[in-house]
Amino acid sequence: MSEVALEGLDEHQREAVLAVRGPVCVLAGAGTGKTRVITRRIAYGVESGTYSPGRVMAVTFTAKAAGEMRGRLRALGIDGVAARTFHAAALSQLNFFWPQVAGSPAPAIVDNKVRLLAQAAETIKLSPDTATLRDIASGIEWRKVTMRSVDAFTEARPNGVGTLTALQVRDVHLAYEKLKDARHQLDFEDVLLACAGMIEAEPRVAQAVREQYRHFTVDEFQDVSPLQNRLLELWLGERRDLCVVGDASQTIYSFAGADAGHLLGFTRRYPDARQFRLERNYRSERPVLVTANALMRGRPGALQLVTERGDEAPPPSLVRYDDDAHEAAGVARRIRAQLDAGADPRQIAVLYRSHAQSAEVLAALADQGIPTSVLGGKRFFDQPEVRQAVMALRAASVAPLESGFRDSVRDVLRSLGLTDEPPPAGGALRNAWEARAALLALADEEPPGATLRSFTDKLMARAKDQHEPSLATVTLATLHAAKGLEWDHVHLIGMSEGLLPISYAQSFEAIDEERRLAYVGITRAARTLSLSWAESSGRSMRQRSRFLQEIGNRILDERSARPTSGAAPARRSSPRGSAPGARQTR
Repeated sequence: MSEVALEGLDEHQREAVLAVRGPVCVLAGAGTGKTRVITRRIAYGVESGTYSPGRVMAVTFTAKAAGEMRGRLRALGIDGVAARTFHAAALSQLNFFWPQVAGSPAPAIVDNKVRLLAQAAETIKLSPDTATLRDIASGIEWRKVTMRSVDAFTEARPNGVGTLTALQVRDVHLAYEKLKDARHQLDFEDVLLACAGMIEAEPRVAQAVREQYRHFTVDEFQDVSPLQNRLLELWLGERRDLCVVGDASQTIYSFAGADAGHLLGFTRRYPDARQFRLERNYRSERPVLVTANALMRGRPGALQLVTERGDEAPPPSLVRYDDDAHEAAGVARRIRAQLDAGADPRQIAVLYRSHAQSAEVLAALADQGIPTSVLGGKRFFDQPEVRQAVMALRAASVAPLESGFRDSVRDVLRSLGLTDEPPPAGGALRNAWEARAALLALADEEPPGATLRSFTDKLMARAKDQHEPSLATVTLATLHAAKGLEWDHVHLIGMSEGLLPISYAQSFEAIDEERRLAYVGITRAARTLSLSWAESSGRSMRQRSRFLQEIGNRILDERSARPTSGAAPARRSSPRGSAPGARQTR
């Protein structure tokens, strides 16, 4: 099996996989196969006898990424490895050790921080609006993950929030902590703080944790906050069996405490650490990578991505539109042309800096009859129509089948509203239809001999791992939500000052983060990349983004930079295309 773990790896990936003892640092650029390296390294370590699966912890940042890691390890025949988020691992340890240490059940987790904040504000006779409370909640999260006291937070952010002064914000923080303690509750960030505090203060807890887990791998290490890094140090103790994987150019969560310094400074902390660079990109064609490399030229920790694909591919396009409405309509026309040429809708994405930019694009795509889904909405298996369908399929599995497996699935879905022809694009009915059609497509992928029972078992396992099917729709997503995904065709809109970089990014560090966001968007594209910007918002004029200047005119195709303005296109009828969807390549 150890040879299977090494199959299909390039020389740099192979070197990283063979380095099964830490400290190890893997600098992995976009599309270079980092999840493959992580899971193959763990598999090789287990099969070579270096690791015991139950003593390995692989940590990442989302439940979906952790689920994907577990799935890949299972496919390699490796069971028993703990692949979790920082919070899931900390919560598990807290629930196990708290009763032993405190003699009482672990505190409940706050289910709605904003609601609790409103109640806390009332106790000190303040009534901030919901938007202000949300901003205060974000401040509380930042304070905790950067390990600051309330007073240190007030000193770091002295401008207040909304109509509240900095001192009033401080008082809300204190009232929130007091009310939370009185109710014997912890919030999301407290889970990490409490777990770290317990390990630090209780030698028997520290010994038990360090005995349980001896080998650590941390994915997306550029996004680790000071608090997460401290918890990792406590998990390790004096051990050095640590592998970190990341890309400083994809640090886009500084607002949440992420600090790429932990990644870039790893070899200073561990002078004997082995460091590997993964720069061979398997996702994108050369013109896309030339654009990405130009944008990050000279930035700290930037990797130079290379590929053997797409030497003759056309350069990314850059289009200037008169205003936002014409930009949306122009992008919709380009997508319609791609679909008419046979492109799969699931391999097309429109990316933007903020959710507010999506409204015009959604309307323009609906006018073209193009079905869409917005990333970051309700999870697929949490949608009411999906939950209803899974329950109906489960109920049908106890009765004898009157027809074949696929026909039975189709009959159940038909009874819930699936039709042969989809409803018009752009509404809730079409969204529900796409969800049911995706379930039918999963049934089509089942092997011979599948039953309704086995199928629904798989659906529930997928729901647990957040392994969602791709819908036959064009994806709309913010740049933050798009991280970790890829599409054949990417349309990155709003490349103007005030949108990307966003208007409130004023400092050098904030502009640098906006540049990394643009880099993430560009590197989502596998085959074609279209950049666009609008000269007017309807109220004021804009300048094109400074990032376009940094990329340079020689790299981008500006031949159609001034399209003829015109009316929005007429509404089209039905969408086209079907095939596998948005992929994850890590």
